[in-house]
Amino acid sequence: MSKKNTTIWLCDQCGNEFSIWSGKCSACGEWNSLKEMKVQGGKPTGSNAKNRDFVVEKLANIKLDDSGRQSTLISELDRVLGGGVVPGSIILLGGEPGIGKSTLLLQLANNLQNVFYLSAEESASQIKLRADRLGIKNDTITLVSTPDIESAIREAEKIRPNLIIVDSIQTIELNLYDATPGSLVQVRECGIYLQQFAKRTGIPVMIIGHVTKEGNLAGPRILEHLVDTVLYLEGDRFNDARILRGVKNRFGPTNEVGIFSMQEEGMMEIKNPSELFLAERKSEPGSAITVALEGTRPVLVEIQALVVPTHFGYPKRTSSGFDLNRLSLLAAVIAKKTPINLSNSDIYLNVIGGLKLREPAIDLAVCAAIISSYKNKALPAELCLFGEIGLLGEVRQVVRSQERQKEAKALGFESKELKDLKGLNELF
Repeated sequence: MSKKNTTIWLCDQCGNEFSIWSGKCSACGEWNSLKEMKVQGGKPTGSNAKNRDFVVEKLANIKLDDSGRQSTLISELDRVLGGGVVPGSIILLGGEPGIGKSTLLLQLANNLQNVFYLSAEESASQIKLRADRLGIKNDTITLVSTPDIESAIREAEKIRPNLIIVDSIQTIELNLYDATPGSLVQVRECGIYLQQFAKRTGIPVMIIGHVTKEGNLAGPRILEHLVDTVLYLEGDRFNDARILRGVKNRFGPTNEVGIFSMQEEGMMEIKNPSELFLAERKSEPGSAITVALEGTRPVLVEIQALVVPTHFGYPKRTSSGFDLNRLSLLAAVIAKKTPINLSNSDIYLNVIGGLKLREPAIDLAVCAAIISSYKNKALPAELCLFGEIGLLGEVRQVVRSQERQKEAKALGFESKELKDLKGLNELF
């Protein structure tokens, strides 16, 4: 007897479902976010199962044991995870296409024993080609290429792996739902299915997720709430540097980053990222060195600016790796508090190495690079600048300044304390 299709309305922001359409989601408050979905009658057996086994315990009687963490043998990945993979945890790794997500997890599988690798994007032969290129020799990796998540998990339960890798959540499906892989229903229900499996068996699951053109994880936001850890792999596809950033972690810090370099043999760990980003640095007009915090790690970065006369009525502002609105604000402060007039100049700003810096501590270096390019005079080669610029032109203190100074000194740079932009202008 065939099951009747039922129409539901699913919010693509929070994942809540409704029986009728409305212009505003009553759960999260978003407008025009309800999408029509057709689902076969009934719910998954995991969602309506009764008489589930559970344990009632006093909070004071629960003992914590962190010894169960499993090291990935990739120190930068362990750093972001808080020491390793927690049993029964579910980890979501997102990033742009081609950034290195599958490569990183395949290298992880090579370091561990008895890993179950589920891929619905590539065939087994395609994964084997990549494994050979990366020099993977682990014979305990079990590879399955199918979009049927239920059949794959049944096979995984037979071998009881130490880790399950799913590549990717947008390409697998539950047969119960009459929806294509990657749809809101499938992404949500597959995420719930994997979460319940991980908590029931204690087997950790790592999931690869696609991102939208805005850089957010594709699918309903409920997927990010379901998992224990959310990681983003960032970087410029035309640059070797890759940054693994933790944005959610129930078992560790959320302000840590791991830094890698994409090479022919795979993702290579960078022990001293400052040397990577300053490898080809030249002391010329428009260049300034700053110390940025990537997670808890101070990193020396080069800021480059190009200031040229504008040929149109409105000056152009362009930035790569730095907030454009912040650049316009700093240009206005420079014009107001120094003798430099930028109203007839185009400004192009670039953070070297493909980094995306968001903290205000690099404001001073941005202003220094702009003034240096405008005056066509280079800053002292050993000078390192960091500080937040206020609207009144003052240089404000930033967090962990002593650690920044220590990192700069270790690489032969000297930090200089300035009180305002007038002092910066006098450096030239």
